[in-house]
Amino acid sequence: MTTANYLAAADLLGSWRDDVLSGTPPALYPVGTGELERIEIGPGRVLLLGGAPGAGKSAFTMQAVVDALRMTPTLRALVCNVEMTPTVLMDRQLARLSGIDLNTIRLRRLGVEHGERIDAALQTLEPLAERLCFVRPPFDLANVAASADASNAGLIVLDYIQRIKPPGNHNGDKRGSVDATMDYLRQFADAGVAVIVVAAVSRSKDTKGRSTYDGDALSLASFRESSELEFGADDAFILVNDPDDESGVILRHLKARHSGAKDIALTFDRPRQRFAPRTMPPTPAAGKLHSAMADLWNRAAAADDGEGGDS
Repeated sequence: MTTANYLAAADLLGSWRDDVLSGTPPALYPVGTGELERIEIGPGRVLLLGGAPGAGKSAFTMQAVVDALRMTPTLRALVCNVEMTPTVLMDRQLARLSGIDLNTIRLRRLGVEHGERIDAALQTLEPLAERLCFVRPPFDLANVAASADASNAGLIVLDYIQRIKPPGNHNGDKRGSVDATMDYLRQFADAGVAVIVVAAVSRSKDTKGRSTYDGDALSLASFRESSELEFGADDAFILVNDPDDESGVILRHLKARHSGAKDIALTFDRPRQRFAPRTMPPTPAAGKLHSAMADLWNRAAAADDGEGGDS
């Protein structure tokens, strides 16, 4: 016989009511200023970030992590990146914070002219070093969980999920593997941890039937291997190039479980691995046909409202 397992509303009403009336908002870890303040990362939440190869997913994620540590002094973060070593990730942050070209730092060609900016950037990074940890191989979920417990991480980053194995033998079934990983990550979040999941995306068909990574063609269905990714995330974003701005990218907000989805326009200074909010250009005025249809709709709605009575 199956044992019933449920919670009556009466059993949670008191604590829920006190929480609602307390005036205390849910904990969130800000990752920037301006439009970046709208990105909600916090305990119990899973944020999914996708993008084409080379779109800047890892650069954006590490900027968010470092700035979250800067803005929340009690936060500790654990990063599992299967493609880049910790020193490579730190090189990128040094470039961002110092404003010095990444190649100059990567090739170790720093000169006396860079000294002041390097010192300032290191002074920013050094206080965060004790609260930022990196997962060493093996890159599997069991090691991530053990490392998160040992480092007391409140924020876990998986970059990227298709390469991180869950417990159990999935016999090469990538979809089943990603489904299982996402299920575990929801359990991590339910235990009070913030989770950022970086994911690969697949090419989608454009209006002419061509396979492309263009932003207009990418959607929630573009996340590779598993629909569980989109279902399990609280917020889902895809980072795409802005066709109207050479240095511009758009963080397309495809899913928002707790708020309204709204895209964020950014500039991406690739040589310095730096993202910054920018203002979106105004939406072009609607064409004559669109305007006429909108006017007809509004007049029809007004006529309905004027009839009186309840439906």
